Amino acid sequence: MARIMKNKSGLRFCTEFLYSRRSIIFPFTSTRSIETLAFEEVRSPSHKPTPDYSAFVLHGLVGSARNWRSFSRNLASSLSTFTPPSDWKMVLVDLRNHGQSAGVSGLDPPHDMVNAANDLANLVKSKDWRWPDVVLGHSMGGKVALQYVLSCARGDYGSSAKLPKQLWVLDSVPGIVDPEESSGEVEKVLETLQTLPKTISSRKWLVDHLTNLGFSRSLSEWIGTNLKKSGEHYTWGFNLEGITQMFDSYRMLDYWPLLEHPPKGMEIVIVRAENSDRWDPHIIQKLESLKNWIGDESEGKLSVVVLPNSGHWVHVDNPKGLLEIVTPKMASLS
Repeated sequence: MARIMKNKSGLRFCTEFLYSRRSIIFPFTSTRSIETLAFEEVRSPSHKPTPDYSAFVLHGLVGSARNWRSFSRNLASSLSTFTPPSDWKMVLVDLRNHGQSAGVSGLDPPHDMVNAANDLANLVKSKDWRWPDVVLGHSMGGKVALQYVLSCARGDYGSSAKLPKQLWVLDSVPGIVDPEESSGEVEKVLETLQTLPKTISSRKWLVDHLTNLGFSRSLSEWIGTNLKKSGEHYTWGFNLEGITQMFDSYRMLDYWPLLEHPPKGMEIVIVRAENSDRWDPHIIQKLESLKNWIGDESEGKLSVVVLPNSGHWVHVDNPKGLLEIVTPKMASLS
């Protein structure tokens, strides 16, 4: 059921609402007439009927919108009190095959980065929203965000589509991911999930089983958050076959050319976590060389920032540090 909750800072948190053209909020529980991605919405406190700006927040593989609730609330609050203050709408998306979007029909194969990005454009059009001013994507969501900008820039979404002013790629390698150069952890997780029964007796059983197979307890518990109750048992809250296809697409696609020539009028910001195991030295060196390259006025800007004291899970390991990086730059748009 749709709910409105207020946290201590007064942020309004909107889950699965239908918005009218006047932005009056109507909760609903019936099936949506237009099949689009599921999403949640976070807004800073404001008396304005329409926010000043909007941002899409994209989670990573086997994640969901709820992973980014806390950070998005804090970001919206921080932007509302920053100088100059601004009112933001944060749209936290469940990507295809993930979270509430796993149960949405009409998100047809192929399950790849191109169609995952197309889903975002279709969501904007179906809700008659303004095109987002900012897109933030973590891990696989970072590559979905890069594909969204690439498709938008070449006109795939129509003449009315507008590029975001900022694109944030959070600890996501922009190029082809060589299995020989990766830790192989994601591959092991997906392979293991395919061997498990379709119904799970309990979260405890799953966590104990995964830890016995050699996975860390924190990773096992995080995977367990994707279980949903189904009668006396649990089932997965994602489409395993679909996310496996998305991971294959994530590994194969190369967005270095986009970083080398960002579209005019926008900034791409790569945030690399200091302790992340995703970055090989030659990739870091390539990023640094691109950061120091000065293009002409016909192109946009590329920035590279290192988030200290953080592994890959940037919003968990150092959310305060990430907030301090993101807030001033997003506030500069006002």
